[in-house]
This record gives sequence, C-alpha cells and structure tokens, in this order.
Amino acid sequence: MERTADYAIEEIFLRRWSPRAMNGEAVSEEHLMRLFEAARWAPSSGNGQPWRYLFARAGTGFFPVFFDLLLDGNKSWCIRAGALIVALSRTVFENGRPEPTHSFDAGAAWMSLALQASAMGLVAHGMQGFDYERARLELGVPDDHSVEAMIAIGYPGRVGELAEKDRLREMPSGRKPVKELIFEGKFASR
Repeated sequence: MERTADYAIEEIFLRRWSPRAMNGEAVSEEHLMRLFEAARWAPSSGNGQPWRYLFARAGTGFFPVFFDLLLDGNKSWCIRAGALIVALSRTVFENGRPEPTHSFDAGAAWMSLALQASAMGLVAHGMQGFDYERARLELGVPDDHSVEAMIAIGYPGRVGELAEKDRLREMPSGRKPVKELIFEGKFASR
C-alpha cells in the first residue's frame, strides 16, 4: 500500500510504520541509546519528562522475562525482536503534584523514538498485547508510574519467516482522512 498524505507533510511520517519482521540479532547498545536520546528530547508539560523505559536486549537474561509478558499473538513475531522495551510514565511531578498529561507526554516520547528508529532503518513496533499487571509486578514498577505500552525493536528481517497470519499484515497501513479526526469548535458525531 502506498501511503499518501491529505496535506503536505515531511516524508518521514509516511515512511514510518510498524513492521513485525525482524532478524533476531540483539540491538546494539549504541542503537538503543540513540533511540532513547531521541525520546529524551520530546516535549512535555512543565518539562516534567515523565517517560521511563525498561528494556531487555535479545540474548540477555532479562529478555525471557520481558518476552513472557507478551500475549500469545505477539510472541510469534517478537521472538525475533532484538530488544523489548516497556514504556512507563510517572503520574506525578517531582514535587508530588499529579501530572495529568503523563500519558500524553509519554506518547510524544514514543513518537520521537519511533521516528528515530525509522530514520535509522530499524523496526519499532509499539503494542498493547502484553500483561500490564505482571509487567508492573515482575519489573518492579513503582505505584506512581503507569505501565503504558511495550515496544519491539529490531533489525529488519525476512517477511517469509513470519507466521502466515503475520505475513498477511506485513505492510504499511493507511489512515483515516484528516477531516474525520478534527472538529472546529464543539465535538460532533459523524
């Protein structure tokens, strides 16, 4: 599927998508740090920078712990991920006040990470298909942090090595037209 924008935007937004085919090679520490550096520069409310990342590289003792948190539907292709990341957000500012935009800000950081991965030729696939409560318990996530998502990172692999159900979905997806997503003034059902 060729992706086209309704309005003129930078090409990087159209190039970025979420493949599943990865080659299983552990993502280098240097490449991971570049992704986390890109996330670091995301905008945040009050410059609170509430995002936090827990990660496990393929071939390390932590990788099976992260992998076992995945739901079965994601295990079939994440087995070849070079790293798994659990994205968190701190729900309070450092002074203890509630941080109502923590998820919004963590999403901005994820987008920065995803765009950097795309620019580097890496796969970055965010997902909700994992056990959030087990992640909280097994990874020692404090109560004042929200478990937001899991991200598979890897070097591109061969589509033919994916399970058939995943091969059929291995293409960039389209998007709803802008006009379906915006409203001037009040919200209106369509």
